[in-house]
Amino acid sequence: MTSSRGQPGKGRVRLAIRVQPRAARSEVVGAYGDGLKVRLMAPPVDGAANEELVELLARTFAVARRSIRILAGERSRSKIVELEGITDGAVRAVVDGAARRATPQEP
Repeated sequence: MTSSRGQPGKGRVRLAIRVQPRAARSEVVGAYGDGLKVRLMAPPVDGAANEELVELLARTFAVARRSIRILAGERSRSKIVELEGITDGAVRAVVDGAARRATPQEP
């Protein structure tokens, strides 16, 4: 994850994202290297998975779809995505939450 500043008070974060298309459900799985791993129900056909990725990230980070740009990897499972209007802390909170959900609870 890298962040850069755009306008004062508005953060920009670039994320490396690893996408798994045709999954049982769309969700942020957790950390994957320096970025995120995401599962998407959509197939990687005609941009459907990219559209679903943008929708999922917009819901997850509570930003508008227009605030999300795929900078690299439109035809690849490995992507670089820029999100405008969030901070590194918001990204870390999502990753931490996904990691907690994925960790089995002891009885």
